[in-house]
Amino acid sequence: MNIFMWSGPRNVSTALMRSFENRKDTFVIDEPFYAYYLNKTQKNHPLRDEIIKKYPNNEEDVIKIIMNNPQNNKLIYYQKHMTHHILDKTPIDWISKGINCFLLRDPKEVINSYIKKNNINDSSDIGFPSQLKIFEKANKFSKKTIVINSKDLIKDPENTLKKLCDKLNIQFNNDMLNWPKGKRETDGIWSKVWYENVINSTGFSNKTNNKKEKIILPKKYEKLYEECLEIYNLINKYKI
Repeated sequence: MNIFMWSGPRNVSTALMRSFENRKDTFVIDEPFYAYYLNKTQKNHPLRDEIIKKYPNNEEDVIKIIMNNPQNNKLIYYQKHMTHHILDKTPIDWISKGINCFLLRDPKEVINSYIKKNNINDSSDIGFPSQLKIFEKANKFSKKTIVINSKDLIKDPENTLKKLCDKLNIQFNNDMLNWPKGKRETDGIWSKVWYENVINSTGFSNKTNNKKEKIILPKKYEKLYEECLEIYNLINKYKI
């Protein structure tokens, strides 16, 4: 069973990957298109050259990996995908071979978190336009498209995960609520830049979420926020 979990960056997506990885019946893969994306766009991301060198960066090779569960004894093949890694010419018909889930976060929170790690040139850098395109494409293939809001995961992880598992037709497992602190072999090498909070976490309720604070974005990001908010609202109305 392929689960394609689509989100932009800074969406609590790695915490959700941890949650599924803690199931005994699940194997996870972390952002398999990242090297491909960096190679094609030449975006100046931290560890860019190392990522391109270490991971497959041809779309055909990546698709072979995501279509073949490397651990056949595991029922679930959970794939954490970044929507912005899928470019206009990237083949995407393979999404019909699994259940497509979309993890959302308020764009104000996304922008506020992302600019602490990297620069934002436009909305494509944080994945909102591509998330809408993939969402629309997935809905053509299946009526089982699932939308989750990261706020719900943080506020009420047990109930949200139960809803998600019900939609996926899999049994909820209490192991999904907590996980051991530390790195994983399945983490991409970019974890040293992006995953500090998750590496030090043991569940959704601690450092995987931001402390409640009023976010005031710099003025130069106001138009970006409005653009992303419109897309966010379009998809969020379908959340479980």
